[in-house]
Amino acid sequence: MTSLQERITGAILKIIRTRRAASSAAESDSNTPSRALGPAKIREARFSDFAAVAELKQRWGIAADSLENWERLWRRNPALAQGSQERPIGWVLEAEGSIVGYLGNISLLYRYGDRTLSAVTSHGLAVEPGYRAAAISLAAAFFRQKSVDLYLDTTATPAVGKIAKAFKADALPQAEYDTVLFWVVRPYGFAQVLMEKLRFGPTLERIGRLSTSLAVRIDKLLHRRWPRSGSTDLAVNEIAVNQIGDDFQSLWIEKLDERRQLLADRSSATLRWHFEIPGDRGSANVLCCRRNGKLLGYAVIRNDPQPNGLQKSIVADLLAKQDDPEVVKALLIAAYGHAKRKGSYALEVMGFPASIRRVCLRWHPYLRKYPACPFYYKAADPVLHEALADGGAWYASPFDGDTTLIRPSFAGPFPPVDASGVQIDASKNAAPNVAGGSKQRGILTL
Repeated sequence: MTSLQERITGAILKIIRTRRAASSAAESDSNTPSRALGPAKIREARFSDFAAVAELKQRWGIAADSLENWERLWRRNPALAQGSQERPIGWVLEAEGSIVGYLGNISLLYRYGDRTLSAVTSHGLAVEPGYRAAAISLAAAFFRQKSVDLYLDTTATPAVGKIAKAFKADALPQAEYDTVLFWVVRPYGFAQVLMEKLRFGPTLERIGRLSTSLAVRIDKLLHRRWPRSGSTDLAVNEIAVNQIGDDFQSLWIEKLDERRQLLADRSSATLRWHFEIPGDRGSANVLCCRRNGKLLGYAVIRNDPQPNGLQKSIVADLLAKQDDPEVVKALLIAAYGHAKRKGSYALEVMGFPASIRRVCLRWHPYLRKYPACPFYYKAADPVLHEALADGGAWYASPFDGDTTLIRPSFAGPFPPVDASGVQIDASKNAAPNVAGGSKQRGILTL
């Protein structure tokens, strides 16, 4: 029998879907050009395209970036040092002298047993409405790259997922990746976000915030919906990302020997690079779990400010020796405490294999689902692709692809740069500063 919680959640999500669909349709109609459009040509992106790409992404709801972050992604990326193959930083569609489409291309490394795999993840697809039929050419350029073992798209919308399938990419087989587990840390902040999503009038919003926060508070206490402490000989401490050291490297090497599983590179250098984002509006902190001084696991917690001034926390990465449930438990308890200290209204866990999610479920988290799987993959080797069809082969989490690799970064104004990415003159002809939030991928982003 359907629970009351499921029925209420279903009704809320139905309202949000209906309103988003109507909003998207209206936006599409209003942006349909009335004049004939010139042909669009595809070419590789250059650093000198930064300002035009940033403005294009901004217009279509994708977070603003910074030139410093482009430097990080395409000049300081540890994965680029592993091979001689030079890859495009992405592709643009150009029409009548303007950039009307863009798709980024980020190099990554993965390990599968004793194999090191060269991977790429797409990022930031943005195309002007009149040219969206040409988006397929951007995807074709991405999937036709040579010397690539694994192609990824980890933040796909349903429409992008259909394009990925057209190029024989498959949805991630890891069970329940599209189901986010979360605990409410601050009921009133959670209620505020929920009411804003429902778009009620001011009076109904005020009433809704009060009644919803009270209901959530009571439900949280009755069902004990939060990670709770127990007696343990494990110690958890918090460090900054730049303090990730040699003990993380040792844990990573030990993890590779446990079993044959696809893992994104988590060497200490790559961890620091992944989470040190220039101009990041949020923050990332590392929780270290030790016994007698030995590192047995860690969790990286991202704290992301929302457009309404509130903040939520997510478990961006978590790794434990042998997936030890006691280590995972200690890290999640510490993560909840961290989110509470930071003032976040919720702590989210997305992805991770069943061994990690089972620990989460002990504390009765709330659940929400994406409208479709946001994670697609394609292996160049058909044998490897078939092996990855087994969900047990994956350790997919927000660490994969570009899910947490790119965050809102407002370092504008956008300086003009030459073809090599060198700033020309920051004091002249700079475009106005643009600020905005990332495009919301899920049904209900709380």
